[in-house]
Amino acid sequence: VQLQASGGGLVQAGGSLRLSCGASGRTFTGYKFGWFRQAPGKEREFVAVIRWNGGMTNYADSLKGRFTITRDITKNTVYLQINNLEPEDTAVYYCAASARTIQSQIRVPSSYEHWGQGTQVTVSS
Repeated sequence: VQLQASGGGLVQAGGSLRLSCGASGRTFTGYKFGWFRQAPGKEREFVAVIRWNGGMTNYADSLKGRFTITRDITKNTVYLQINNLEPEDTAVYYCAASARTIQSQIRVPSSYEHWGQGTQVTVSS
């Protein structure tokens, strides 16, 4: 499984970005795809997850409302729309995929087998 994250950049506070995660290497029936982020000096933080089948989503409680995760099964791509960006959103954003993680572990980075390279999001105030 290969994951390619893109779409990051430098934006002003209040702006929006859409991150993309292109997936390849197999069919993804039964997979969960997650977005995580890691700011300098901080641990990797769960952002959102989506089930490939059915599209059920789950979000970090503190980020609900500004972040939206979606997927396009025809393009094998998962998206993360971020609105009303804040300087605190500055981080490297990673996409991850797992065929094995269980519901209680979907927010735990170590439960994901596959990771993309990350895309930098920088928000200026």
